[in-house]
Amino acid sequence: MLDLLKAVVLGLIQGLTEFLPVSSSAHLRIFPEWFGWGDPGAAFTAVIQIGTELAVLIYFRKDIWRIASTWVRSLFRPEYRGHADARMGWYVIVGSLPIVLLGIALKDVIERDFRNLWIIAAALIVMGVILGVADRTATQSRELKQIGLKHALLLGGAQALALVPGVSRSGATISMGLFLGLTREAATRFAFLLAIPAVVGAGLFELKEIPDGENTYGWGPTIVATIVSFVVGYAAIAWLLRYVSTRSYAPFVVYRIALGLLTMGLLAAGVLSA
Repeated sequence: MLDLLKAVVLGLIQGLTEFLPVSSSAHLRIFPEWFGWGDPGAAFTAVIQIGTELAVLIYFRKDIWRIASTWVRSLFRPEYRGHADARMGWYVIVGSLPIVLLGIALKDVIERDFRNLWIIAAALIVMGVILGVADRTATQSRELKQIGLKHALLLGGAQALALVPGVSRSGATISMGLFLGLTREAATRFAFLLAIPAVVGAGLFELKEIPDGENTYGWGPTIVATIVSFVVGYAAIAWLLRYVSTRSYAPFVVYRIALGLLTMGLLAAGVLSA
């Protein structure tokens, strides 16, 4: 029963933080330590993220269907190859390659070394500063339909930095998008689309680790946390898209830096163990 309660809490944390540029994986590493629950494990973190990506699939179902169907048609019918949706399909595929290749190559390092709380706290602070600079200097002169292959590669490279917990997949991608001149909403939408192959792929890849005791929760709590993260995540998408259309990312920048400094302080005081 206690594990199920923990799973609900962790599902709430995942759903609330996945789409915000604050790093859900950092929160799933830091907060269980604060509560005295220990590290839930990389496998648990990856699998419950499937819930939030299911929320993306449903929320953007019309856009995803349009892009996917046009991309498939473009493989067989030349007249579709110049279509914006066909190009977007290729951009998502190309942009996903860096995180897939690095994720496979660095799997052991990610699951062991990158989960150190000192590294996570430093990543929260550094990426918070970068997000703040990107937000303040953004020209917001480019819409989503104006991106090209070079932009997709740069955005994909930025997303790959999120293999380090604390960086934030959406935060890194959004920051790069802002540096490239995308509007806040365009950068956020592309970050959502780009995350789908990476997150779903990583979650499915880690499924086999759950029964082997890689985390302390097992299948029941993992499923509960995934369901909770889906419900909360769906609501978070709608809220974030409305928020970024009129406001800056400044509150998230302040929050990231404060959380990183607090975590470092607790580590230095011996309250938390890295």
